Amino acid sequence: MTISTNSLIARVKQFAFPATGALALVAGGLLFFDHTPVHAAAADPLKSAAPLDDQSVSALTALDNAVEAVAARVTPAVVSVSVTAEPSAHSNDDGDNSDDDQGQDQDQGMQGIPPAFRFFFGPQGHGQQQQRQIQHGIGSGVILTPDGYILTNNHVVDSATKINVTMDDHRVFRAKLVGTDPLNDLAVIKIDGKDLPTIAWGDSTKLHPGQTVLAFGSPFGYFQFSVTRGIVSALNRPNPYDADRRKPGAFIQTDAAINPGNSGGPLVNAHGELIGINTFIISGSGSFAGAGFAIPSQIARAAAESLIKTGKVEHGYLGITMNDVTPENSSFFNLPDATGALVSQVAPDSPAAKAGLKQGDVLRELNGQKIVNGSFLQVAVSQIAPGNTISLGILRDGKPETIKVTVGEFQKTSDSATGEKSGDAKKGKLGLTVMNFTPEIRSQLRAPDSVKGVVVDSVRPGSPADDAGLTQGDVILEVNRKPVDGVNAFADQVHAAPAGKDVLLLVWSRGGTTYRVLHTAGEKDSNF
Repeated sequence: MTISTNSLIARVKQFAFPATGALALVAGGLLFFDHTPVHAAAADPLKSAAPLDDQSVSALTALDNAVEAVAARVTPAVVSVSVTAEPSAHSNDDGDNSDDDQGQDQDQGMQGIPPAFRFFFGPQGHGQQQQRQIQHGIGSGVILTPDGYILTNNHVVDSATKINVTMDDHRVFRAKLVGTDPLNDLAVIKIDGKDLPTIAWGDSTKLHPGQTVLAFGSPFGYFQFSVTRGIVSALNRPNPYDADRRKPGAFIQTDAAINPGNSGGPLVNAHGELIGINTFIISGSGSFAGAGFAIPSQIARAAAESLIKTGKVEHGYLGITMNDVTPENSSFFNLPDATGALVSQVAPDSPAAKAGLKQGDVLRELNGQKIVNGSFLQVAVSQIAPGNTISLGILRDGKPETIKVTVGEFQKTSDSATGEKSGDAKKGKLGLTVMNFTPEIRSQLRAPDSVKGVVVDSVRPGSPADDAGLTQGDVILEVNRKPVDGVNAFADQVHAAPAGKDVLLLVWSRGGTTYRVLHTAGEKDSNF
C-alpha cells in the first residue's frame, strides 16, 4: 500500500500540441486582433455592462444553493481513513500491480502530490527507503449506519495493522476491519458510535450520462472533506484491470475531480444519495485528468450488506472468458446483430464446461434478460449466489439453444505470461512473425497443456496485428475459427483468408483467451 491509495491509475499515451504550435496559435490570435480595423474608441466594458442583480444571476445562485445543500447534507457522513500497514503482497516487484498501478513504492506515489505539500507525508529519499517495512496511507469512506459501519475500498485498508477514522467534526475513532471484497475492491470497517450521520443509498441503474454528481473525499490525503462537482460522463465502463480480467466492470465514469486519496469516498447524485464509491482514475500524470471511475451502488450495496451481515461476499462463477460481440466479429459467428457475450475460453471442470458451453458460443440471454455485452454478464453472474441454477440463451453456429448452468463459487487465482523469444520470419499482411510452441517456450510462458498454437515472436508497429493489441509471447490458437498447431498450419490458414477481408484470431495472453479481429485491407498478401 502506498500513500496514494487509488487502486489503479492507468498510464496512457499523452497527446499535446508542441509548445511552438501553442505559441503560434496565441500569436495568430494576437495578430488577428491587432489587424482588426478600429473605427471608434472601444467602450469600457465595466461601464457598458448591465448591473448584476439577483434576477440576472438567479440560475447560477440557484445552482450554488442546490450544490451547497447537497454538500452540507453529505459531508458529515464522509470520513477520512488513515492506515498503518505492512507492505502488501502486490507491492512486491513481482509484476502484479492489479490493485495499485500508480507505482511500486512511496517515492512513485508522491509523483501525484504537489511539491509544496509533500512534506506533509513524511521524509522522502534514502531515509524513506529504509523504513518501507511500515507504510502509511490515507483514503476516504462513507458511513452507512448510525452505529458506525463504514464502506471504503479494499485497496485502502489492504494489509492494515491499524485503521483510524477522522470525522468531519474532527473526532477520531479507531476502526476494525469487518470484511473485504477484493474482487469488487470494497471493504467495510466499523467504529464504535451511535447516532452517526449517514446518507441514503441511490439507484445507479437509473443514472444517465449528463446527470450532475458530487465526489467527496480527501485528495492527496491532506485536503480532507473536499467536494467536487461534475457529471456522469458514461456508464457501464468495462474492467480495465489487465492483470485480472475476472474483475467485474460496470464502472461509472465522471469528470468530477477524483485524485489519489479520494479512494473509497462517495459519489452522490443531486439528491445526495450514494450512487457510487470512487475507486480509480485514468491519467498520464498520476493526478486527475478528467476521467474518474466509481463502483456503482448496484454492486457496492449488495457487497456492503453481505459484509456487514456475514463478513464476506460470495461471488458466482461460470469459468469462461468472454469478448463483447462487435460489428467486426459478429459476421464470423452468423449473428443477427452486435450484442451479446462471445465465449473465447471455457475453463476445464468449470460450471460452464460441465453444462456444455463451448468456445465460440454467443451468450444472448440470462434468465430471459438480454445480455448486452460481456461486462453485463460478468456483473450479473458475480452477484448470483453460488449453487443457483441459471438459464442461458445462446447462439451456437447461428442456431439458438438454451443451457442450464449451476453457478459455482469464485476463487481468486493468478496467472501471467511473458515472452522473450525472437525470430527471423518475414512480415506480411498481418504484421507479425510466429514460431512453433516448444516445451521450453511453454515453460517460459507458464501456459497450461491445453493451450496449443503458435507463439507471436514479433509485431510490426502500425500493422493490423499491432492495432489489434497482439504482443510478443501471445499464443495464437485459431485463425478464422480453425485451430492451428504449428507455423505451417498457421501460414496455410492466413493465406487461405480472402484478400482484403478481416481475419479473426483466437489468442491466449496473460492467462486468458480473447478473439481479435485484424483489419488487413490494403496490406500485402504474402507471409504473415
